[in-house]
Amino acid sequence: MTTVSIGQLKLESGQLLREVELAYERVGDSSAPAILVCHALTGDQYAVGTADQPGWWAGLIGPGKAVDTGQFQAITFNVLGGCNGSTGPLSINPETGEPYRASFPELTIRDMVRAERKALEALGINHLAAVIGGSLGGMKTLEWAKLYPEFLDTAIALAVTPYYGDYGVAFNHIGIQAIENDPEFQSGNYHPETRLKGFEIARMAGMVTYRSSQLFNGRFGRSRCGEEFEVQSYLDYQGRKLAGRFDPNSYLILLKAMNTHDVEEAELAAELLSISYSHDLLYPGELMIPWVENQPNAKWEKIETDFGHDGFLVEFEKWAHHVQAQLQKTVNAKSHVLA
Repeated sequence: MTTVSIGQLKLESGQLLREVELAYERVGDSSAPAILVCHALTGDQYAVGTADQPGWWAGLIGPGKAVDTGQFQAITFNVLGGCNGSTGPLSINPETGEPYRASFPELTIRDMVRAERKALEALGINHLAAVIGGSLGGMKTLEWAKLYPEFLDTAIALAVTPYYGDYGVAFNHIGIQAIENDPEFQSGNYHPETRLKGFEIARMAGMVTYRSSQLFNGRFGRSRCGEEFEVQSYLDYQGRKLAGRFDPNSYLILLKAMNTHDVEEAELAAELLSISYSHDLLYPGELMIPWVENQPNAKWEKIETDFGHDGFLVEFEKWAHHVQAQLQKTVNAKSHVLA
């Protein structure tokens, strides 16, 4: 695992995080223009991964792909507050010598972006050709464009809206309550080997929002597995799967940070491509359209899919060409200026 140290970070809350590190993946020629890739809620830094273990965006990033690593380098950080190598609840608090666990401070999307800005500078990267991300990563992308327009040429925000709507906050509330009211959670100081059923239920609630009713109904068709419906077994499996690889305290930190997302009043100087997906319950396109129309350098595309919110992770053939075109537009504009 590769990490970069950024020293201390003052959070929006006023608290100070000391000895902050971000884990990252860096793919492509390190001298090429850089693209920052931002992962979603339970993602990690392995957007590309390896041949044996392809990353979550291996279909989008690589030689000759929409994000062409023959032309760009791609950098993905594990988000601040995460649990895949970046400073988060599982990290050692340098002031106590013990893991932060429940004492880890609450974060905002802006805190995460500021950490990544410092990390890029520590890596010697002082400008980005683009920032791209979906869902939580899309929130960060919009915040990047708001905070640091001079640092990037274009922003590509997928499956996101200018603020997190009440429907999304409502489902986050269900997830938060399920975890925090599990007796085994112990106010965040649960035993590492304890199975937290509340965490599994939180994941199940989230899974229902990520894909459309058309996809659920079409995939399962009221089929049964013994006495249970297959959709019940599917959700049980997804709950156990996430609980086996993700830290509940990190999950809470990130859910609460998502609730803070709001750039509705911002006017972005950077160019923006926004892509929405049909049947996205959490980030409906109708929340994005009027905001994009009021931005000076923005355009919006809608992709028809039964995958709903998860559309940004699949069916690349439907939307990757929009990403590629936006990146090529940036390259062409740069070439024109240099000429």
